[in-house]
Amino acid sequence: MVEENINMQMNSDNQGNEQQPSIMVPMDDMDIVKSDSPHTVDELAQELATIRQSAKKIAIIGSRNLPITHQQMIETLATALVMQGNTIITSGGSSGTNAAAIRGAMKANPDKLRVILPQTIGQQPSDVQDQLIGVPNIVEHSDRAMMTLADASRICNREIIDECNQLICFLSHTSKTLHNAVQYAEEGHKVITVFYLD
Repeated sequence: MVEENINMQMNSDNQGNEQQPSIMVPMDDMDIVKSDSPHTVDELAQELATIRQSAKKIAIIGSRNLPITHQQMIETLATALVMQGNTIITSGGSSGTNAAAIRGAMKANPDKLRVILPQTIGQQPSDVQDQLIGVPNIVEHSDRAMMTLADASRICNREIIDECNQLICFLSHTSKTLHNAVQYAEEGHKVITVFYLD
């Protein structure tokens, strides 16, 4: 991304004529695309093609600790994305980002929702199990039953990102697990939208 620092200066000639604005753009701050850059032309073309796709697989993941207004916005976003023909991929959760994404997708079209759990439905809290009733496409992982939830969740986030074309993530600056997920998506050249909550 090119960041430009633009300074407005007012110049006048020696005769006191009307001042005219001028724009000075420092050239040494401009990003230069090098041939050994990790984002080659082919990769950028692939990302552009993903953005232009009419229907995408969009992963929505993020923090569990969200105010109700943020949850409502995520729910509305998920509904709108599904109504446009996209598939939402997320994980289980009784509150926060994942729960809002599930509610929103279920309103629009349950068949366009894919929920990937870190472990099994039986290992989820009862309120999460209740929320997943009626979700037709749930992926469980009994092979992770003996893992800690934190470890299983990290693997789950990677699985979700592997399946998507685009990642939308809601997180705070201190959320290490979600930052790692975003970095993993960047390495996979996914289209990424990050919303910081703090």
